[in-house]
Amino acid sequence: MGQRGTYAIQPKAARTVKPKVGAEKVIHPYSRKASQLCRQMHKMQRKERNKTERAVKLGIIGQKLEWFHTHLDPIKTAYSKQEACQLVENYLKRFESELEQIQILAEIGTRQGRPHAAREDAIRHTKQTERELYHGNGLEIPDIINIKHFRMFREWDGDLKQLPNIKMRKVTARDAKEKDKKSKKKMDEDVDADSMVS
Repeated sequence: MGQRGTYAIQPKAARTVKPKVGAEKVIHPYSRKASQLCRQMHKMQRKERNKTERAVKLGIIGQKLEWFHTHLDPIKTAYSKQEACQLVENYLKRFESELEQIQILAEIGTRQGRPHAAREDAIRHTKQTERELYHGNGLEIPDIINIKHFRMFREWDGDLKQLPNIKMRKVTARDAKEKDKKSKKKMDEDVDADSMVS
């Protein structure tokens, strides 16, 4: 019989390190999992790109609306098409003073070339694009012709989140000319009517 109370102490086996449940496995580049991860990555990149493009677009529209908001006549309750066209003409001339300053700096400077070429080219391109829109399909401006939309635009506080609430309207150079033609035609009819009465 054996002895009681004396047990031989056996060494414990070394623990094997189990991989963590969330640890990344090496993924084969041509596997379905790799293509799934690639699609997810492209989707996230596309969302980010669209988000930045939308922010840039809203920023540009916000600057345009801010310019119109600051140049509104505080007395008027609405603009006619001809007055809106005049306001658009002033909007198209908004870079004139900056271009003059760039030109003066270029004449004064002793450096070769054009020191502010990038800004000058960007301004000229913007002016050309906006002028083509104005004389073509129309330049989008806030709807200052409709009284209800004009009131809503006047109450706008400059918040870009409220831009979708502001109604826009396309104004073309033809709108100003049509108004002139209508007024001339009306004046001619009035003169003809006066000559017939006399």
